[in-house]
Amino acid sequence: MGRRWLILGAIFVNLAAIYGAWYSYSVFLVALLGEFGWSRSVVAGGFSIFVLLHGSLSPFIGTVAARTGPRRIILVGICTLGVGLVLASRTTAWWHLYLAFGGVTAAGIAMSGWLPSVLCVRGWFPSRVGTAVGIASAGIGVGISLLVPFAQYLIDRVGWRWAMRSLAVLIVGWVLPATLWLIRDPDSLEAPTTGASGRTSAGPTRHWTLALAVRDGRYWALAVVHFTGNVVTQMLLVHQVAYLVDHGVPALAAATVGGVVGASSIVGKLAWGSLSDRVGREWAYTFAFACTAASVGALVLAGRFPDTLLPYAYGVLIGLGYAGTAPLTPAAASDLFGGPGFATIFGSLHSLLCLGAATGSWGAGKIFDGTGSYAGALWMALACAVVAPAMMWVAAPRRPHPPPT
Repeated sequence: MGRRWLILGAIFVNLAAIYGAWYSYSVFLVALLGEFGWSRSVVAGGFSIFVLLHGSLSPFIGTVAARTGPRRIILVGICTLGVGLVLASRTTAWWHLYLAFGGVTAAGIAMSGWLPSVLCVRGWFPSRVGTAVGIASAGIGVGISLLVPFAQYLIDRVGWRWAMRSLAVLIVGWVLPATLWLIRDPDSLEAPTTGASGRTSAGPTRHWTLALAVRDGRYWALAVVHFTGNVVTQMLLVHQVAYLVDHGVPALAAATVGGVVGASSIVGKLAWGSLSDRVGREWAYTFAFACTAASVGALVLAGRFPDTLLPYAYGVLIGLGYAGTAPLTPAAASDLFGGPGFATIFGSLHSLLCLGAATGSWGAGKIFDGTGSYAGALWMALACAVVAPAMMWVAAPRRPHPPPT
């Protein structure tokens, strides 16, 4: 009993460190714009390539992790992540950024981050997936709240290149020994399909495979949830610092808003995961995305009144809203498609999540380049914030059923 909680705690801190690198891109984006004068779509494109590669690797990583265990994947990934950040710190041309951060760093985070961590947590806590994944994913919020402002502090003090190198040392310095000494693979990754009500939906002789899942309409409804939910959240998280700086908020204060996002997301991830185990994934996700929709309006108002507390109100709302994507989408997938094939199925859904993140981050930059404003992007974000929870109700993880014979 004690070991699984120690493992959960280690994964919590691992995710804080790893995703501190992911979400610090919002402050590096401003620094790169200032040094090289590239367009926003070019700099945001580095992040889009990053999440596209991250997503394309997810089905493969899920399959390999199911066979070899998540721990080995994490160990290989964290070393790759460190190399990627060091290479990215030597960027002098846009394609260097795309190759080092969009390629090597993305592969490292894909192998060391969310997917193998979810598989490990789900294996150790098969009957409380929402709560356990919510606790683990709250580590991401800690990473955002601490490492994003810290990255901006380093950029101001020693420049963005040494800031990236410092993050590489910090992240690898924790995750590598923690994974070696504290994390262990669960006895089995093949937890049964269990809804929020605790009902098992698939018998012992039948289980979902990816081939069966893609023929089920609920898979595609959940795919739309993954895609649209991450269009809006990643668009806002990547461009929020640039948007606020454009509207008169000092760079360090804008980075501090990023810290507020992380802190509020800790509360949200713990709350939404636990709530979803009680009232269902649909209601929890709807409440979360009501906050996301409200955050879009708060960001517009923050741009008009930058000297007020509105930027921080935006940070609280998007932190709470974004928090719903972390524990609830894997829990919903586990409810519907649990069993031996879950790792591959969830990996395929995660690739669609990353496609949404890439679309949102690059699309907002492209819209800004074409219009000189984020207005069109914010309308797109608001629409996605409405579609995502609606499709969660269509997917209906509260009503799992066995695969067809």
